[in-house]
Amino acid sequence: MNEARIPFTVIGGFLGAGKTTLLQRWLLAAAGRRIAVLVNDFGAINLDAALVAQAGADTIALSNGCVCCSIGDDLSAALLRLLATQPPFDAVVVEASGVSDPWRIAQYALAEPRLALHGVLVLVDAAGLAANLADPLLADTLQRPLAHADLVVLNHADRASSADLAAALAWVAQDAAPRHAAAAPVITTQRAALPVHLLFSLLEQPIHQARGGGWLAVGQAPGLAAPPAHDTRFEAWQPQPAGCFDEARLRAWLRALPVGVLRLKGWLLLAGGGWAELQFAGRHGTLRRLPANQPAPASGAAIVAIGLAGQVPVTTLTCGLQHCEVAPLMHAPALARRIGNTIDRSV
Repeated sequence: MNEARIPFTVIGGFLGAGKTTLLQRWLLAAAGRRIAVLVNDFGAINLDAALVAQAGADTIALSNGCVCCSIGDDLSAALLRLLATQPPFDAVVVEASGVSDPWRIAQYALAEPRLALHGVLVLVDAAGLAANLADPLLADTLQRPLAHADLVVLNHADRASSADLAAALAWVAQDAAPRHAAAAPVITTQRAALPVHLLFSLLEQPIHQARGGGWLAVGQAPGLAAPPAHDTRFEAWQPQPAGCFDEARLRAWLRALPVGVLRLKGWLLLAGGGWAELQFAGRHGTLRRLPANQPAPASGAAIVAIGLAGQVPVTTLTCGLQHCEVAPLMHAPALARRIGNTIDRSV
């Protein structure tokens, strides 16, 4: 008797759209289901995988590149390990990096008879979309994931003005070209709060097939060129400071991050004790103190800032972060590294 195929879902979307938050919510409401998670973070320090692991998932980190461009062999090997696990997992979810094409990842499930592609979810940052679209170099990276989306999640609606939200809805309707039998539905959310019943319907009903997906949908969307090498178009600044930081200065630093930073995330040790989680996307930054009973991040203090190659303001970022430090200790080198190449700019 043939074994049941394992549902396979890909979560995609640009930097800061809310992919990890959505995945955490899904895992925390898993109701006993065993969900294996593969997390691809752009950079050598996989902070997203650490966040997902806190939710209790079986997590495999795929770091130091774009999973659809440069580390496909790592993804293949990770999937083979998951498929060999007994008892089998109830589902496999891949969180693509913010610069990946989720459809290229989804095709692994179409080629593997033990997997069933249940859906490609694409998140869009309603609050930050206008600013990102203003940069023509980001247009392809923003548009490409929508071409084969089975569900579009228009997130951060609480931070978007009514005009920005309407413009984002119109942009999604224009650029989410229907490659299946019907256009992808769009759901508007705050803090990636999709209804739990909708998330778990993905485990029971493959919306990709229901919408006419499969090998017939593999072709390129009209007007889009061949996929670019995302891992060479973006770069990451990745300091691992060993000092302690002033909370008020960090908040001010996040509010004034220079142009060129598309995404920043990380953990830092605060003066007086405790850890802070930093997040920045769409020109919006937050600092959150971790609960006292939460274990320290496994990676230790670490930050990843992502921008277009050659446009990450390394010196300004370094000086700003050093200004926030109140107990400087020995630092690991802070690098701006173009993933997939050997271009390291030490500061």
